[in-house]
Amino acid sequence: MLGAFLLKPEASAQEQFTRGIESISFIPKGQWITGVSVSYSQSNQDNYQFLIIENLSGDTYTFKLSPLVMFAFKDNLAAGGRLGYSRQRTRLNTADIVLDSETEYNVDNLYSISHSYYGTACFRQYLSLGATTRFGLFNEVQLQLGGGQSKLCSGAGDALSGTYERSFDFNIGLAPGLIVFLNNYSALEVNIGVLGFDYKRVKSTTDQIYVAHRKQSSANFKINLFSITFGVAFYI
Repeated sequence: MLGAFLLKPEASAQEQFTRGIESISFIPKGQWITGVSVSYSQSNQDNYQFLIIENLSGDTYTFKLSPLVMFAFKDNLAAGGRLGYSRQRTRLNTADIVLDSETEYNVDNLYSISHSYYGTACFRQYLSLGATTRFGLFNEVQLQLGGGQSKLCSGAGDALSGTYERSFDFNIGLAPGLIVFLNNYSALEVNIGVLGFDYKRVKSTTDQIYVAHRKQSSANFKINLFSITFGVAFYI
């Protein structure tokens, strides 16, 4: 006679895994975020020498302005937009490029001026550092459309030549950053682009006769040190 055995599974308690990350309301729902980033640089050279460049004389300046408005539609989540404008001018009176004692090139009467403008749709997610609400991180997704104009002139008199360009630019990217609150309403922000895709289309006209078109696209999947942005933001 065979005995029947009933195997009854043992009940095992499942342990819930947690990483110990505490989620707090770093940016509460309903808060407005406004800010602006401004930068200006200027330099003048007179008989300046650097490596193979000698007798460099000229001046240049760069100006950038970018206001920001966002709204926190949920705790630690915000959406909004940013406008931007930049202008740059370079004037080179003269410069000598000396490769060796027998090879030398001269560049003079070079003038370049350009300005660009863009609009950016932004989405941010905030994360506090620990249990404090003074230091935090944010991850910003950006969708940008813009354009610009530039003019480049060289030579003088009958040898004067110039090129005029119009450009259109499209960019989508990811820019994480760090935020430090100075008080309850103002904060310092810094962010840097780490990945994105950029498309640019340029139409150029030289001496009002020759027309050329140029298209370029690029993808960035590394830290771009040239895209570091510093700014002041107000949380009201």
